[in-house]
Amino acid sequence: MNKYSKLPLREGVGVVVLNEKNEIFVAKRIDNPKNFWQMPQGGIDKGEKPIDAAYRELYEETNIKSVKFLKEVEKELEYILPDRLLGIIWKGRFKGQKQKWFIMRFIGDEKEINIKTDNPEFLDWKWIKIEDLNKVAVSFKLHIYKYLKSEIKKYLINS
Repeated sequence: MNKYSKLPLREGVGVVVLNEKNEIFVAKRIDNPKNFWQMPQGGIDKGEKPIDAAYRELYEETNIKSVKFLKEVEKELEYILPDRLLGIIWKGRFKGQKQKWFIMRFIGDEKEINIKTDNPEFLDWKWIKIEDLNKVAVSFKLHIYKYLKSEIKKYLINS
């Protein structure tokens, strides 16, 4: 047990954005420019509903507004930060994140996507095949991406 184990989990959301080819939007973080990519995600503001936070975070990080809601992932997903990031990320107030995830379809023109926002988080973005989702995730979020991959596939089969 370390000094951070008593810290709470941050309440957050994540958005799986699919294009018309069922490829997934991922972006490379500015603070981790190695070959790790992530889907848009972020915190829930006090009093904010998770779905509202998802739309807000998606817009703040990517400028994407043209999406159609497809599905809310039932299970909340959690991750704990690795020791090297504890006490650094989120000003040291949280040990990890508990996230509500949503699956949405991008229905706009790609010109709408702009990661050069007021407070940029990403260096680059791309669409990837569902099969490649596990290959791009940072290790401490891999279990979440594996779970989401199965949820996306289930949704696509049943829709």
